[in-house]
Amino acid sequence: MSTSAPRTKPHQSFAGLWNTSFGFFGIQIAFGLQNANVSRIFQSLGSNVDDLAFLWIAGPVTGLLVQPLIGHWSDRTWTRFGRRRPWFVAGALLAGLALVGLPNCGVLLLAAAFLWLLDASLNVSMEPFRAFVGDMTSADQRAQGFAVQTGFIGAGAVIGSLAPTVLGALGVASTAPEGVIPPSVRYGFYLGAAAIVLAVGWTALRVREYSPQEMAAFSPAPEGGAEHEPLAYPANGRWWLVAGVALVAAVWALHLDKQLLVLGGGLAMFGAAQVLLRLRRSAGTLAQINSDLARMPQTMRQLALVQFFTWIALFILWIYTTPVVTQGTFHATDTSGAAYNAGADWVGVMFAFYNGVAALAAFALPLLAKRLGNARTHALCLLAGAAAFGLLLVIHDRLLLLVPMALFGLAWASILTMPYVMLTRTLPPAKFGIYIGVFNVFIVVPQLIVATVMGGVIRAFFPTEPAWTMLVAALVMITAAVATLRVREGG
Repeated sequence: MSTSAPRTKPHQSFAGLWNTSFGFFGIQIAFGLQNANVSRIFQSLGSNVDDLAFLWIAGPVTGLLVQPLIGHWSDRTWTRFGRRRPWFVAGALLAGLALVGLPNCGVLLLAAAFLWLLDASLNVSMEPFRAFVGDMTSADQRAQGFAVQTGFIGAGAVIGSLAPTVLGALGVASTAPEGVIPPSVRYGFYLGAAAIVLAVGWTALRVREYSPQEMAAFSPAPEGGAEHEPLAYPANGRWWLVAGVALVAAVWALHLDKQLLVLGGGLAMFGAAQVLLRLRRSAGTLAQINSDLARMPQTMRQLALVQFFTWIALFILWIYTTPVVTQGTFHATDTSGAAYNAGADWVGVMFAFYNGVAALAAFALPLLAKRLGNARTHALCLLAGAAAFGLLLVIHDRLLLLVPMALFGLAWASILTMPYVMLTRTLPPAKFGIYIGVFNVFIVVPQLIVATVMGGVIRAFFPTEPAWTMLVAALVMITAAVATLRVREGG
């Protein structure tokens, strides 16, 4: 058996980094359109504010199911078309179809179904792209690689968030009768469909992935390889099962919000799956994912807690900024009126602004991290995000609302960059896909919690004042910053 030292991956030129991440430009145009406009679409089709979180449940549920599976499969997909490319190209094509269908729905439930398709498709594209950057860059260039990707994420989100507003300024109607989606929104979604297909296609055609032999030379696997590593079967599945069943029983017995059934059912299913896998000593995809989940490196466990709190705050921002701004700044609740649609368009401007700040800030993060360290840099940026949420609670001037968006742009740049820089330093390259997929579970689980709990919180505590959701977001973002300071890299 050869004992030669592993080869170093070639240093990527800026053009190489550009091509590797350009597909994320199109993916984030689609996400920008979704984040800035889906609440608007749902409200236009008759949704109440306190139902918005539940209708957004497509994101966490599809991410929870799709990302670990796609990560696992993309680690093992070696075809003539590459390892990651088949997945993100397929996801881009399906997302394009969903972007065309979503704004043309005249029925709320059908729109929610298209959101499920859109979220699933974007997850199929996005997860392999994260691993793709790890595949194509050496450890000392990975921060730069993720910074370039974050730059494209920010730039794409600017375009996606602003598209309906710009189209409205060009003369496309931005209002419509009750129950109809404005043409500016529909045409913006059509542009998004074209953008994701073309941008992902560019990366697929311009970047040659390393072959299995080259990847093995860069990081030789230990004898037997990861495929032959004994599977781990966690013993705590029964406790997840008990917790899920208890929550479901409490919903029925105490007449709690029925949306909590989704959370309880998810916990019970996860626990039951762990129990069955352990009893049968099963093999296969689910057993491997479960084993990898149990064997997470310590740094990954610490970062998972950071992500958990961070993404609770993010999901609150994306769901509730539209009703907060339209009601608090534009004094409008009639979704067919000009004032409401002007406010919804301004939310697109706000989201574009924070993403523009993020696109620029991303390139400064590696320099700041060299001085402060990755964890401290991330904690500082998260505190800037917490301050942004606090300001959203008290500011009602449309122009001044850009101040918290600038602060949030700093946080967003770090959220998209620093956790992945810290994470990929601890992971075996052969498992970038599965571990990034598992890591993203700690993004979608908090989203699921917000989607099932937040509507009930609003109805119980501030039914006419959605702005108070921003205080909740500020507190959990501070918690995430504190948790970041506990992260120890390299473990």
